[in-house]
Amino acid sequence: MGIFSRIADIFKANVNDALDKAEDAEKMLKQMVVEMEQSVNKATLAVANAIANEKNLERKLEKARREKGDWEQKAVQALNAGRDDLAKAALEKKVISERNFQDLQPIYEQARNTSDKMRTQLNSLKAKLDEARSRQSTLIARSQAAKAQKQIAQSFSGVGSDAFSKFDKYETKIEQLESQAEAFETLAGENTKLEDEFKMLGTSSSVDAELLALKEKMGILPPSDNAQ
Repeated sequence: MGIFSRIADIFKANVNDALDKAEDAEKMLKQMVVEMEQSVNKATLAVANAIANEKNLERKLEKARREKGDWEQKAVQALNAGRDDLAKAALEKKVISERNFQDLQPIYEQARNTSDKMRTQLNSLKAKLDEARSRQSTLIARSQAAKAQKQIAQSFSGVGSDAFSKFDKYETKIEQLESQAEAFETLAGENTKLEDEFKMLGTSSSVDAELLALKEKMGILPPSDNAQ
């Protein structure tokens, strides 16, 4: 019965703990199913041997039962022939066959109970193996999803985020340069405006002087207050 305890240990294993320790969960799950299949195959062989033993004992039991009846018939036949000696010898054989039958009966019953129990256990293990096979793809899918989620979580927690931080840094630097350029443009514009105003002021004074000179030459200057 050691084979069944070995298989029970496999099926009762904590899958979550195994997943935590496994470097590759998908390979581990596949390997577990392979181990289950191998163990079920060994259990199947053990059950086959138990059934073969049961059948062998059944044949021996049937042989002892049949021999018991045969020797009794021979004893009757010998008595009918007036051969008490042969009848006695036949009855001695019958006694031996009866003893064999009685000795084999409990052994056969035990073997039959054992093989029945092993068949029930084997059927249960096969059902669990079928369940493991059907759940294998689901567990692998969950493992892949967990890996993807872990990678995303690591990215947001700082693992592998150097490129993002550098990108943000350069973006900030560019924004600062743009702000500085705008500031210099504003200052340059203010200086240019001021210079233009002074130029206009100088040009206006020169034009006024030219205008007075022309009016004086033409004699159309208005009389000054001093002349009065």
